[in-house]
Amino acid sequence: MAGRIAFQGAPGAYSHEACQEACPEMEAMPCDTFEDVVEAVRSGAADLAMLPVENSTYGRVADIHSLLPQSGLHIIGEAFVRVRICLMALPGVTLDQVERVRAHLVLLPQARRFLAEHGIRPETAADSAGAAAELVRAGTPGTGVLASALAARTYGLEVLASDIEDHGHNTTRFLIMSREPDLARRGNDGMMTTFVFQVRNIPAALYKAMGGFATNGVNMTKLESYMVDGSFTATQFYADIEGHPEDPAVKRALDELDYFTKELKILGVYPADPKRH
Repeated sequence: MAGRIAFQGAPGAYSHEACQEACPEMEAMPCDTFEDVVEAVRSGAADLAMLPVENSTYGRVADIHSLLPQSGLHIIGEAFVRVRICLMALPGVTLDQVERVRAHLVLLPQARRFLAEHGIRPETAADSAGAAAELVRAGTPGTGVLASALAARTYGLEVLASDIEDHGHNTTRFLIMSREPDLARRGNDGMMTTFVFQVRNIPAALYKAMGGFATNGVNMTKLESYMVDGSFTATQFYADIEGHPEDPAVKRALDELDYFTKELKILGVYPADPKRH
């Protein structure tokens, strides 16, 4: 589909890369915050949102799970993007001239081994792609940036080292969201259903609620809890399962879950990304 897809970060961010990989025909629209991404879609300024939810190295993306249920948007797809970290600098600068690198707080620890081996000092930046743009404006030869190859191309920087992340499996999972749900599609690699729920205040409620998935043979790939409105007694659960709510086994499991919950909200039904497997 043509149109615009919103992402958080500056042009060249890994979220921008996810937009290009998953929706190459769409115009990528940068936004300052996750809330701005959601609002862009809600207002009609963009057609889709690309939001990161978890990374194989550092876990879930902060605040996303609490943002999704209130967003008013629906998950219609997922995308797995391999995070390949490049060290880049101004044209003409060599690796031995780089004394410090700037990158987002989450990215720096993922290249700790490489930075230590080369005696390069890490410094935190608000945004990795934004740090690349700042480097071009500042023109500091002793400074490098850790970001994507797309960021280097976007800002005309020179890549001095590629794939410097400590872990070769480093991957971020993104959710593609839209104003309207799409329950008609069926994926060649299976379907996923994402929902949030709060259990009733009865003994063993969570255990009983989960029992329906086990007895019906429905695979739950993710179950996470987080506080609601800062309360230590109000807990919401976020879950991903394999299958479609119209599948008989999934329908039975969700019906049983509904009996033991005081709130159940499906956030999306969407084809599984082939890279998931």
